[in-house]
Amino acid sequence: MLNDFFDTQSEPESFFFQDCEYPWQGLVNLKGRMKELIAEKGPRVPEGLPDSVVIKGEVHIEDGALIEENTFIQGPCFIGAGAEVRFGAYIRGNVYVGRKAVVGHDTEVKHSLLFPGAKAAHFAYVGDSILGREVNLGAGTKCANVRVDMGKSNLVLRIEGEKYDSGIRKFGAIMGDGASVGCNSVTNPGTLLGRESLAYPLSNLSGYIPPRTIVKVKQSQQQVTRRS
Repeated sequence: MLNDFFDTQSEPESFFFQDCEYPWQGLVNLKGRMKELIAEKGPRVPEGLPDSVVIKGEVHIEDGALIEENTFIQGPCFIGAGAEVRFGAYIRGNVYVGRKAVVGHDTEVKHSLLFPGAKAAHFAYVGDSILGREVNLGAGTKCANVRVDMGKSNLVLRIEGEKYDSGIRKFGAIMGDGASVGCNSVTNPGTLLGRESLAYPLSNLSGYIPPRTIVKVKQSQQQVTRRS
């Protein structure tokens, strides 16, 4: 099932999926893997960051990463070379931002993986989620990570007639390599979007969406003459 989402053989990020059969196990193991990664790399904050950048805890930032003004970064966190953390971004810990990935203006990320080139560029929420290589979130995309009824049990996934215990209560979305979601879309807890799949703007996504699928949203519009 991992192959429906990621190429984990050629990615440096394969570290997060060692001994994993299912993609959501990368989230189950994320806290421990981040602890190992930061222990191996060591905390590192480049000189010359803007004074308004707030960094707490153990954070490793590679050379070439762009950290703009008025950003908050809570460790453990890794930010790769060429990545961008833009003005007003809020990173809440246990976050991996791969090379050339983007955490954009007013975007909040917590307990998540952003593979190389993944972009949450404008007003997004990414919680307990995995964004594959070159995933693009349209402006205003929200990855909801807790059921409305605030259930205390693990989230159960239903995929092609089978049930899977995810092993975690908080679970946002997993988006495979090359997937893209249009502006102002919402993914419900436990959404699985296969690689190279697309969703139209204003989509309300849930469940398992196979690779190379297009999710279309059709609105009904009416035009009338203005009388005053």
